[in-house]
Amino acid sequence: MANNDQPLAERMRPQLLEDYISQKHLVGPDGALTKVIKIGRIPSLILWGPPGTGKTTLANILANSSGRVFYSLSAINAGVKDVREVIKKAEGHHGLFSPQQRPLLFIDEIHRFSKSQQDALLGAVEKGTITLIGATTENPSFEVIPALLSRCQVYILNSLDKEDLVQLLKNAMQKDAVLAKKEIILEEVDALLRFSGGDARKLLNVFELICTSEETQKVILTDALVQSKVQHNIVRYDKTGEQHYDIVSAFIKSIRGSDPNAAVYWLARMIEGGEDVKFIARRMLIAASEDIGNANPTALVIANNTFQAVTTIGYPESRILLAQCATYLASSPKSNASYMAINKAQRLVKQTGDLSIPLHLRNAPTNLMKQLDYGKEYQYAHDHPGNFVHQEYLPKEIQNTKLYEPGNNQREKGIRAYLKHFWKDKYNY
Repeated sequence: MANNDQPLAERMRPQLLEDYISQKHLVGPDGALTKVIKIGRIPSLILWGPPGTGKTTLANILANSSGRVFYSLSAINAGVKDVREVIKKAEGHHGLFSPQQRPLLFIDEIHRFSKSQQDALLGAVEKGTITLIGATTENPSFEVIPALLSRCQVYILNSLDKEDLVQLLKNAMQKDAVLAKKEIILEEVDALLRFSGGDARKLLNVFELICTSEETQKVILTDALVQSKVQHNIVRYDKTGEQHYDIVSAFIKSIRGSDPNAAVYWLARMIEGGEDVKFIARRMLIAASEDIGNANPTALVIANNTFQAVTTIGYPESRILLAQCATYLASSPKSNASYMAINKAQRLVKQTGDLSIPLHLRNAPTNLMKQLDYGKEYQYAHDHPGNFVHQEYLPKEIQNTKLYEPGNNQREKGIRAYLKHFWKDKYNY
């Protein structure tokens, strides 16, 4: 039975697969995890997705459906000792169960585990002492050691869409013992959905905050009501740290907006909140390319060096390196030209499909390929004046397509002039 003192998101947490909303690619009729549950052979796996997409819930459902012994740790407050204690308990079951019944160990926010903590898990996973289920909001390719990652299946969870989020609200209105006592009318939901950002937990907890703070029995949910309640109760609804992504968003937007003062302020907020140094550094690494790019290529070098350095030294000294990088990035000229170019290129690829590669650009490692004219008539640029020769590099169907538009800054003006000099009017630089 649900405890009414728990947050709404916890009270509404599904216990059965049929009550789970969204992620149909995983738990729909033909979903990858649906098949796993049916045959009862749950592999070690990593659930990767944004906050509030149902990773913990899915882990609990897997445990419930399998009937296995279930252990749970949070990487935020668990250390190597805690991991070893769980493994020791699991070893007590070893030999009692078949591989299909091995104890499950769920580790929330596994990306926060250090290498030594992950190493402590590796042996138990390799020996089959436990079946690991990890949940992470970060790319496991970066955060999970290769040896452990290679022994896990990775399943990606997506942000919930509008239909899923509205259904969650309706379910809460009908099934929750507290909210069912009120008459709630969803007149407008855009502000609530926008604020949630696809995070089901955030959506439900703010929904509860709004509904229970209204003294009247009848609650008419409007965008104006949501905004007034959220702004007035910002601390209350963020008691579980859900403002994490809002703060990093403010941080990156301050860098993009060339405001080093705001950037270092939001950096301090993250540091004081105990944010992972690699998380901060990784976001700056992305910003160095997405928002600065060729306007100042050195920004990417500094951001990468910062990432490597803070990974080595950690807090508290790393705050100085992070501040140096943040203020440097914020003070750099800005260009999103490379970001826009790859977006255009990907849209073009989706529209045009796998266009044929021009013969003169193809690799010709075998005699047969040479006989088929692979690589024939290719002109080596370094054999020509200025290390440039006018030849076609795009498939013929999209010749003359310009994807990269240099930004309006000193460095990229030079790039524009360079390209104009060689390509003349081909790309209209």
